[in-house]
Amino acid sequence: MSGREVVLGRIRRALRDVPRSETPDDVPVPREYARAHVPSGAGAAGALAGLLAKNLADYRAVVHRTGADGLPPLLCRLLAARGSATVLVPSGLPPHWLEAAAPFRVHDRAAATARELDSVDSVVTGCAVAIAETGTIVLDGGPGQGRRRITLIPDHHICVVRAPEQVVASVPEALERLDPARPLTWISGPSATSDIELDRVEGVHGPRTLEVVLVGETVPGG
Repeated sequence: MSGREVVLGRIRRALRDVPRSETPDDVPVPREYARAHVPSGAGAAGALAGLLAKNLADYRAVVHRTGADGLPPLLCRLLAARGSATVLVPSGLPPHWLEAAAPFRVHDRAAATARELDSVDSVVTGCAVAIAETGTIVLDGGPGQGRRRITLIPDHHICVVRAPEQVVASVPEALERLDPARPLTWISGPSATSDIELDRVEGVHGPRTLEVVLVGETVPGG
């Protein structure tokens, strides 16, 4: 008999005298918790983008703001400032995003090894949704985002967020937009961990540098 069977047997014996509900799925579950702690909706779009930028910066992500026309030259400048000779491009990334960029484009391939991905200087992706209250970017492997490992292995990740349409106030609002069956990656700043003395180390299990570009006319300048 396995250890699992032993534990389950003990649980069954302990519960044998407990009455069982015949309709457990009919028990109402109160869901009166606050869905968001900041205003949401069209009128609050600028405030949400500003809160997202602030919380991303608190996590040591580098935040940039631009309009749609300014995205290609901005990405070009960011890659040049990084000294990137190669940039990983996921399938479905809008071609015009990198039309001004000089680095050699490495296309995402299922056959690429971890060593090959580690040799790439930068990766540019979009996202599925961004959460203002937590400063979190969520990727779901959709067009322009690629597979999870392409944003976990390269040392430099540039993520483009369209504001206001991809920015929500809270985690509950984000979950409504996401498909739980997809490979979800939740990113709050660059990769970081701390030991028992709270010494922070970045880049242990992901990119050491995360740059987030907020694109949209409603994004406040600065």
